[in-house]
Amino acid sequence: MNNENLYRIALSLIPGVGSVLARNLVAYAGSVEAVFSQSFQALKKIPGIGEVNARRIKNKEIFERAEKELKFIEKYKIDVLFYTDKNFPRRLKNCIDAPVILYSKGNMNLDMQRIVSIVGTRNATDYGKDVCEKLISGFSERNYPVLVVSGLAYGIDIQAHKMALKYSIPTVGVVAHGLDKIYPSLHADTARKMLGNGGLVSDFPSGTKIDPANFIRRNRIIAGLADATIVVESAEKGGALITADIASSYNRDVFAFPGRADDTYSRGCNRLIRLNGADLIEGIDDLEFFMGWESNKKEKIVQSTLFADLTADETKVVDLLRDKGELFIDQISGELGIPTSKASALLLNMEFKNLLVALPGKMYRLK
Repeated sequence: MNNENLYRIALSLIPGVGSVLARNLVAYAGSVEAVFSQSFQALKKIPGIGEVNARRIKNKEIFERAEKELKFIEKYKIDVLFYTDKNFPRRLKNCIDAPVILYSKGNMNLDMQRIVSIVGTRNATDYGKDVCEKLISGFSERNYPVLVVSGLAYGIDIQAHKMALKYSIPTVGVVAHGLDKIYPSLHADTARKMLGNGGLVSDFPSGTKIDPANFIRRNRIIAGLADATIVVESAEKGGALITADIASSYNRDVFAFPGRADDTYSRGCNRLIRLNGADLIEGIDDLEFFMGWESNKKEKIVQSTLFADLTADETKVVDLLRDKGELFIDQISGELGIPTSKASALLLNMEFKNLLVALPGKMYRLK
């Protein structure tokens, strides 16, 4: 039995201790295991813990539940991603309220060069379904390395997943329950197909009851995993608008497709655009423009690099990006063998020289 995962799961199961407080606990204790070896008196003194939470941490029932969950994930070959792991999604790690643990199943890369979340109403119209298909077929036509994220719900969500499967685009469904079930059950067949090129992600353990509040909580993962959130259709109120608001709070791009003034399920999109909560897009060309993807071809590398007076490190960065296309700052740091702080200063200077473009999620490409 994996003791490290046992402690990680136990940390995520403590009642009243959310992701922010859980990270503070680990920071004070020094490690996840050390959190549970702290004395009751020591725990009480940690900011935000107090007597009630200290008793919860020392409750042995936490480990009984964690052991049960560990057996479940080992039996069904579910991957566990902890926020300190190198393979924890980089974009999500930058979100202040990101979960400390993620459960995933399938064949996915949560750090793909481009990730978009596509969300919308559960009452999708023919217009909304058509918009989804045209957008995702555009990804396929342009041969983009892009991952489509949504929530496996009725309407726009399931349409996005189905179209991604149709056009062989990897797609991930973020669910609001454990990976021991699929809700709604009607989408189980689609979920199974997604495992081959994408999969399922959740921060909830098995046995979690279906609860409306959980769907709002999972929306932060849908927004946090992506460079951009795209609202296809939405009424004046709905989960898609909540996801868009969360994405904005993470300083991620938000886009919305407009609809006619009298269309019930376009009112939310129209309002987002009107109040500058989202940029208006009408198709993939607009998305390319806003995200800076339209010029991301190797043959279009800016000629200024031929004449610029580059340092040794700058030359290495240019060569890396010419070869790879786009890289995260920590990837560049690792390739150059320099601290992230030094890499950040280097990349900023190269931006000033008009050599690089900074993309969402601390990713860079040649201009």
